[in-house]
Amino acid sequence: MKSLDEAPGSEIIGENNNRERESQSETSHNKSPLLADPWKPCRRSRATVKEWLLKLRCCLGAVCGIEWYGYAALGVFTAILSFLMDLSVTKLLTAHRGLYMKLEGNSLLQFFCWTLYPACLCAVASSFSHNICPFSTGSGIPEVRTMLAGFKMPHYLSLTNMSTKFLGLICTLAAGSTVFLGKVGPFVHLSTIIGAYLSNLCNLIQANNKEKAGGEMLVVAAAVGVASCFGAPITGVLFSVEVMCSHFALRHYYPCFFSAACGALTFRLFSMWSGDEESPQALFKTNFPAAVPFYSLEILLFAFLGLLCGAVSCCYLACHRWMLQFTKTNPMFNKMLTTEKGLYSGMVAFLLASLTFPHSVGQYMASKHTMKQLLTSLLDSRQWSSQSHNASLHLGPEALLEWSSSGSPAVFLPLAVFLLMKMWMLVLACTLPLPAGYFMPVFVYGAALGRFLGEGVAYMYVSSTGLTSGLQWASINPGGYALAGAAAFSGAVTHTLSPALLAVELTGQFSHAVPVLIATLLANALARSGHRPSFYDALSIGKRLPYLPSLKKACPRLPSTPVGQVLGAILVKLQKAAGPVEVKLAVNTSTDSQIPVVDSHESQIILGFVLRAELLMFLRHCESEALEKHLDEVCCIHPTSVLLSPHNTVQEAHSILRLVGAQTLFVADRGRLLGLITWPEMKRILEDLSKEI
Repeated sequence: MKSLDEAPGSEIIGENNNRERESQSETSHNKSPLLADPWKPCRRSRATVKEWLLKLRCCLGAVCGIEWYGYAALGVFTAILSFLMDLSVTKLLTAHRGLYMKLEGNSLLQFFCWTLYPACLCAVASSFSHNICPFSTGSGIPEVRTMLAGFKMPHYLSLTNMSTKFLGLICTLAAGSTVFLGKVGPFVHLSTIIGAYLSNLCNLIQANNKEKAGGEMLVVAAAVGVASCFGAPITGVLFSVEVMCSHFALRHYYPCFFSAACGALTFRLFSMWSGDEESPQALFKTNFPAAVPFYSLEILLFAFLGLLCGAVSCCYLACHRWMLQFTKTNPMFNKMLTTEKGLYSGMVAFLLASLTFPHSVGQYMASKHTMKQLLTSLLDSRQWSSQSHNASLHLGPEALLEWSSSGSPAVFLPLAVFLLMKMWMLVLACTLPLPAGYFMPVFVYGAALGRFLGEGVAYMYVSSTGLTSGLQWASINPGGYALAGAAAFSGAVTHTLSPALLAVELTGQFSHAVPVLIATLLANALARSGHRPSFYDALSIGKRLPYLPSLKKACPRLPSTPVGQVLGAILVKLQKAAGPVEVKLAVNTSTDSQIPVVDSHESQIILGFVLRAELLMFLRHCESEALEKHLDEVCCIHPTSVLLSPHNTVQEAHSILRLVGAQTLFVADRGRLLGLITWPEMKRILEDLSKEI
């Protein structure tokens, strides 16, 4: 309504003013959109920059989609972060080693240098992570798997989490092999954070909002994280298929391989330019014999190694699950892990460092070696036990300085002590509340287990035949057993086959691909028997994350729960004859994008759903025309593509939500609406089911 105080000619004047403003805005828009705003500084420069950026976007878009540049940037940025982290950790480890060597002759000062350095670093990493961003502790792989399953966890994709995890992980890795932790898991998490922001940037540049693009970038980021750690692109993609995604779409293959190749190439080029490598080659150099890599009968020994690794992995996983349960039920541990995380990390790191002190038990555990040096020495193709049988075989100090002193039996003592001590030490280190990866430690442990068997086979062979030289003696390669053991044990712990391919890509030894794969398959078969949860499944169960595959391994009957037993009450529903008052109440009460429509509140027969945007248009239409209309007269009632029964299981509902990409599933019994399932509702259902474990 017009105001009575308005002058008669004010309407004409207002129309003329509006026309002048529109004409001015059109002319200014033709000149430049930035010049129209007089309050922004450097208007002409900003307009020029924006015009060049628009031209650049058009040129780049003409070659390929903008998202492909995002995939390439994801691989490059993640590889740069990996290289910078390795460089920083190397500097810190070199400083620690130099300080330790300068104190040679004073055992007490060397002990304090050896123990306090990693203890302080772990305490700083734990306190920094706890105070800045508590979500940065741990591996991050269980949380990333949950997000890829469709659940939103925005706190785990923040820049604060990224920076905190990056700095905390540097401190953890700088503690050295005394703490015995890696970086694979956290780097997958870091890559996922970078992928999330690059996905938002690509959507902003393309001026559209693709819901599936963000999920696709996260899947690609999981592959890039592994590829940037080891320079192994194929393993990264297979890892993303096996570990990260319960349902891997074929459309993700090409982006995963492209981004992983960019990350692996960038990582290897930076390693070459820094002087660590002469050419972009395998990360761990090996010199396995090419003529006769292994005998046919040795396949049986590799199969036995796979079964041995599977049995040891079952013991390790059982100890790990017991330790997780113990830290949550024991009052003292629970209090320290809740309020005194820095103190707990420092105490545990001090204990582990004391046990690995080179002048005590550490002299039998190759404690002076870093993780990379440990794996390089264990993959050595020369037989350590042959030194006492053939004096002409002289091994370099890098291989035997930390692993043996004199005589062939002395080779087995350090390996046995390493295997026995690192088993429970690694289980204890997994309780540290700081950013850390757990894949590389089990990979090195498996290499030591394979090396122990390989040296034993070589020693038994020469003892029984009396041969100390010749082709038959030289053909037995303990390094091949170490390679197969590393893949088999790490694959059994994580319930994956990708470590078999990783072992081949890391070393370039394709001649051992068959025995490595056989050992990994048998180890997985033994570890998976009895529905035992993997390492990452145990972490998901311990954190009570709504990840259905992990819950299924913990309790196979939980996913078979009927949907009707766990459905919540229907908060909002509309009848087809609903008026503006009822529609307005529904819009103000619910935030769902789809609201169910029934025939009437008495019959509850579901007809379909109506979109929230259409309901808002319905209200505007009723307000503008001042008419009382019904819902079915204005809005379009969409039919439901999938209708669940209350007898359908939770696993079936979860699979339909994941595969179909639906936001809402309606549950009806003989046409009567019983409830609806959305992603937030599914998260609540899985969290309630996890409490029963």
